[in-house]
Formats: sequence, structure tokens, C-alpha cells
Amino acid sequence: MMTGEDYKASLRDGRSIYYAGEAIDDIAAHPVFASVIDRVAAGYDKLAAAGAGDNYFDPPQTAEDLRRLARSHVDPVAGFTHTSVMTLITAAERIAHRRPQARAAVAAYVKEARAKDWRIAECISDSKGDRGRHPGEQPDPDQYVRVVERRDDGVVIRGAKLHISAAAFCHELLTMPTKAMRKGEEDYAIACCVPVNAPGVHIVNTVSAPRPGDLRDSPLSGARQMPQGFVIFDNVFVPNERVFLDGEADCAATFAHSLGLWTRAANLADACDDADLLVGFAQLIAEANGIEKISHIKDKIGDMIVSATLTRACFEAAIANSRPGENGVMVPDELFTNAGKYQSTAAYAGMIQLLQDICGASLATAPSIVDLESPAMGQLVRKYMGTKQEVDGAYRLRLFQAIRDIAVSEFAGDRAVAKLHGGGGLYAQRVVTRGRYDLKRAKRIALAAAGLEDVAPA
Repeated sequence: MMTGEDYKASLRDGRSIYYAGEAIDDIAAHPVFASVIDRVAAGYDKLAAAGAGDNYFDPPQTAEDLRRLARSHVDPVAGFTHTSVMTLITAAERIAHRRPQARAAVAAYVKEARAKDWRIAECISDSKGDRGRHPGEQPDPDQYVRVVERRDDGVVIRGAKLHISAAAFCHELLTMPTKAMRKGEEDYAIACCVPVNAPGVHIVNTVSAPRPGDLRDSPLSGARQMPQGFVIFDNVFVPNERVFLDGEADCAATFAHSLGLWTRAANLADACDDADLLVGFAQLIAEANGIEKISHIKDKIGDMIVSATLTRACFEAAIANSRPGENGVMVPDELFTNAGKYQSTAAYAGMIQLLQDICGASLATAPSIVDLESPAMGQLVRKYMGTKQEVDGAYRLRLFQAIRDIAVSEFAGDRAVAKLHGGGGLYAQRVVTRGRYDLKRAKRIALAAAGLEDVAPA
């Protein structure tokens, strides 16, 4: 098992990483990435101290395993690793009828990843080119990752994967088709794992950085921001033992569906905590502003509580209705997982708007922590940020800064987009929810209520 320092050292492996137009020689020492890499390193140290570094490589066998693995990752990159592992295991089982060797290949890869204590990033969204054309119809055939050469010992791939969380500071890239492929698109039906430092892999990064200045003004983004990678595969060789799908076009969508299941379950678990966080902030700022007893404020917080409760109810239902697959792995219920992900995402923007409304304009205009500590202005800032006698102006200002960070900042906007598109957009969850819902049963109930069972059309 690696320690935090081992993890940081493992990133100095010659990987090709870029940020703001410049190559980064040592990402672990770069100030933009330091906070998130420190979080991952702290996770390594915590797991090493507990002797439990590989638990997220273990497929869940019970409903309680599902709950624990969805909620207890020491850092988000460990969570991405668990999702990647479960995607591989699930997809290998589902395509066994077409590619039986995938099971053994996945098992061997997971064993190696566990032994080397790797972190794995999920790479699915292609650059896609002209969205109105299928992969095989693109004027530039590289707009979807594809096999450009097949050798006796492996394949060579080319293309790009976009908005890949943590790509630059993981060890491995789980690369898979982003959608279903048709006959003639066999070269795009490729799923494999690629080392981040493999020749030809380049990662251009974007970040939702904390507010410039004192990090106390950005207490959430300073700890939670997650760099996104624009991952380029420029003629990258992948050995056969790391290839899990190659040319089986009819199985390409299986990887996307498998990833969608596990990603949405993890997103739903996070959404429960995020909704409670917004409710907590709303109540705290209402009390600090002295408006917690006003009826329309209570109604707004009540609406937020309903949304938070529905999100948690869907998560609990997804766990309670989980079932083991043919390989014995416990799988969350897809109906409640997708309906919950849809509901929580659709409600998030409304909850943010209610929080902004409850806060008032000081959410955007409150002075900084440094202003509060200014010898010249600090006491006046503190005085006029105060409200009720028992509410200190410094406390209220710090509360505004925390809420601003999650509701107004660049980080807040990035987070809103991530919630919307993480695990696929709302349409994807609607499609799966409709497909898993028992529509025939609903029709039977309606026909019985109307007394039309015997005369309904076949």
C-alpha cells in the first residue's frame, strides 16, 4: 500500500500534463493542483494507517456494502477508482456471451491495480465532432477514440476524451465507448486501460480555482475543486492484456450503461449530502439575518427540505431494492438510481436559487476576511455586518463567504454543470427510468380502475 508521499512520488513518472498553456514537470508541486493532490495523499495515509487501502476494489456483496462504498470514500479519486472497477466488472459480465475473455482480463487487471494501489479515472465522453453524425460518418474520423492499428501484441488508439475528472493525477485511464456503435464502426468499439504516462497520452487541464487571495474566503472550493482533463490519445499503444473490448460493436453501449449505473449511484449518494448542506446553510443564514420566522422564508426552506428528503428517499430505495447479479455482485436498483439522479439534479438549481433569495445581496457583495481583519476598517465592517445582538458580524460575514463559494462563485457554476452532466445529462436518466419502470403494470391498474380490462385493445 502506498503512503501519501509514495502517491506524490508516483506522479513524477514522466506524464505529459499541461495547464494554462504550459507543460507541468511536477504536478504534485504545482500550486494549482496542490490542494487536491494533498487531499488524495491524505486519503492514502488514512487508508494505509487503517490497513484498508483496497476495500474499494472489492465488489459489494450486500446492500450494506453498497451503502458503505457509495458513501465512505476517503477522497473523490478513490470513489472514481471504485466506479471504474465496478464498471469493468459489470460490463465484462454483460458481454461475456460475445467476448468471454473479458472476464479474465478484467480480473487480472483489477488484481494488478489493487496490488499497486492505483487510482483510476473514467474516460468516456469523446470530442464527438459533428453531433448530428454517427462516429463512422465524421469528416474527421478521430473525433471518437478509435483503433488505428492492430498488432499481434495489442492495438494503437487515437482520439480524445473530454472533461475527465482527476485524469492528471490518477495512474490509469479507463477508456471506453461513449455510446452505441453500428455495423461498420467496429474500430470505435474499444475499451481498455491506459497508463497516464503512456507515450502519446497528453492531458490539458482546466480548474474551477478558489477565489484569488485568502483561502478563508473560499472554504469549500479550496477543499473540493476538482481539475478536469482534456485527454488526448495520440497514437497510443495498448497491449492485449489491457484490452477489454475490441471490435464488438454491438457491445459498445454496455460499457456506457455500466458506468452510468455506478456513476449515478455515487452521484445520488453525494446529492443527499449536498442537499442537506444547502438546507443547513439556508437555515443558518436566515437565523443570522433575523428572518427565520417570516412565513415565506419558512416556506422556501420547507421546499428545500422536501427536495432534500426526496433525494435521500431515492437513494435509500436504490439500496433497499438492490439485487445480486449473476456474478454475485450487489447492484443498486436502476429505476430508483436514475429517477433519484434526475430528481436531485433537476431540483439543484431551484435549491440554489432559493438559497440566494434567502441570503440577500450580501451573498455577492460582502467584504472579504482580509477586510474584516483590516486595522483601519475591520471594526466597522464587523459592526455593519452584524444583525441581532447575539449574531457577531464576523460570524455572519464568514457564513456569507462560505455560501458564496457554493452558490455564486466560479466553483459554484462549475459544480452546477458537473451535477447536470455527470453520469450523463437529464435525458439519459429519463430514458433509463422509463425503461425500468413497469409501465404495463401501471396500464393494468388504470384499466382496472376504469373497468376496461375486458375491452382494452390487445
